Amino acid sequence: MESLLAQLARKERDRLRVARVDVEEDAETASRFRVRKVPTLVLVKGKRTIARFEGRAKAADIEELVEPHLPSEKTDLKRTS
Repeated sequence: MESLLAQLARKERDRLRVARVDVEEDAETASRFRVRKVPTLVLVKGKRTIARFEGRAKAADIEELVEPHLPSEKTDLKRTS
């Protein structure tokens, strides 16, 4: 799933921000987002979880889940390191 998300992040870089969490090294964040299986994709808007997907997925499945939640126009996402 990681490579699929990296591709999607490049494609939608003006509308989407992707973050990866190592659940073993950051158990607190994994718990906050209720990660029970790996891999897990959690879509967050503001501070609210708006969608999630657990398990392996194809690119089309991820795009189908993510697309309805993307802003219709390009936005200026603040990048953080």
